[in-house]
Amino acid sequence: MRSERLWQRAQQYIADDQLDAAQVSLQSLLQRDPVNVQAHMLLSSVALGRGQLREGCAHALDAARHLPDDPEQIAVIAHCLFRIGETRAAHTCMAHAAVHTCQSGSALNQIAHIHQLLGDHPQALQFMNLALARGFDNPEFRYFRALQLQFNGHLPEAEAEMDKALDHGTTIGRASLALARMHRQNHDNNHLEMIASRLNQVAQGSEDHAALEFARYQEFDDLDNREQAWLALSQGNAIMHKHLPHDIEQERLLFRELLQFKITDDLPSAAKRATMSGPTPVFILGMPRSGTTLLEQLLGNHSRIATPGELPDFPKQLRWVTNQHGAGLLDPSVLESLQDIDFAQLGQRYLQQSQWRAGDQPFYIDKLPANFMLAGLIHRALPQAPILHMVRDSMDLVYSNLRAFFGDSSIYSYDLEALARHISRYHALMQHWHQTMPGVIHDVGYADLVIHPEPTLRHALEYCGLELEPACLDTTHAVRPVATLSSPQIREGIHQRGLGGWRRYAEQLEPARVILNQPVDIRN
Repeated sequence: MRSERLWQRAQQYIADDQLDAAQVSLQSLLQRDPVNVQAHMLLSSVALGRGQLREGCAHALDAARHLPDDPEQIAVIAHCLFRIGETRAAHTCMAHAAVHTCQSGSALNQIAHIHQLLGDHPQALQFMNLALARGFDNPEFRYFRALQLQFNGHLPEAEAEMDKALDHGTTIGRASLALARMHRQNHDNNHLEMIASRLNQVAQGSEDHAALEFARYQEFDDLDNREQAWLALSQGNAIMHKHLPHDIEQERLLFRELLQFKITDDLPSAAKRATMSGPTPVFILGMPRSGTTLLEQLLGNHSRIATPGELPDFPKQLRWVTNQHGAGLLDPSVLESLQDIDFAQLGQRYLQQSQWRAGDQPFYIDKLPANFMLAGLIHRALPQAPILHMVRDSMDLVYSNLRAFFGDSSIYSYDLEALARHISRYHALMQHWHQTMPGVIHDVGYADLVIHPEPTLRHALEYCGLELEPACLDTTHAVRPVATLSSPQIREGIHQRGLGGWRRYAEQLEPARVILNQPVDIRN
């Protein structure tokens, strides 16, 4: 009864936003019941609410050491661990016996979601299939199962599953957009009538509305109806920009602070020559939609390289060493703590949380485009890790990002001016990294990769200390999951269709070209 009173009291304190008092009650409860998983998790939440990331991690790890036999609770704990950067522990949770004997469709779906977060897409699809067999079914589930089918290369099944998601009578805009992107539409086979019908049902100004406009753009563009396509694209971006406004000034200050922080390549030669203990990460970074997925897949065909997908591990460990809880890649609180970073600890934490992803391979790809903002930090923390920078024509970047629909990420992409200024700042920051760390970052041109793939890929592999293998140049027979917007296109093989695509809408994109041609100085 004493434990129950402490539990109830802690919950009331949290409801009243008295986090210090809640912490005292939960600590008292754990003195009486050290293996109380719910208390550990609530104490973790309290610590995170106070901005204490390391303490929050410690309590979540305590909960993971005493996992219950309830698969839904295991999934909750694993999700929390992943969210705060304890990726290895989240992965370990999924090996619990209760996970593999689970009979609940709802719990199986939660487990599938954790595997999806961890980048284990075959397992995610397997658990979704089990959930479906147990009778779990709703439109959102059908949509995410369709995505997993697509990521795992089952495109005809993915298309049929997207249709089922929409057959439930919902106005899921994302499913309509995914359908539009699976293959090129033509005058005899398209979804324009369906999209028009759903536009009359959807809540105006909602994210579903925006996604339907992006879908309409895609289908009109395939049909070469550029006027209607641009109209739909503009409408979709306007909705998302209003829903998720981008602060251009705050972004400018973030870039300025990164340029003012001196990350020089003054590491001793011995540190650069030292052999990394365990598998070596190969970082691929650059602007979104610059070709990073293509490069990842080609490198992943190498017999010594694993491709676990887009990894959040480095920015999460950067937050751990600065003890700054948050969801974004970077924010002012992290920047303010950069001068006090223990780079060796940052590198060690990163390897602890990511090397398991390599399996039995000596190299693994860490592809997170936005890591271009952290390139200097990556090199200081992991001086032996190769860094590959994907470079694409600026106007092609503008067009490709503007038409992408990133949901609630990369929100600068929903406004043409903000997007152009972001790309200008990206170029300035990459120039800064090259100047302060000459020879550290290897640029890979997108045009070079699709026009001259063999020498371009050979040079990238040589930079990583590897030799080109014939299989590297083929993406059509890849069996690995591809969990990005471009997953259907990647399986088509290397092509040059993306070169100069912006010229189809050159007149409409002219304001961005003007901004990109202006000199940029983000130090002021």
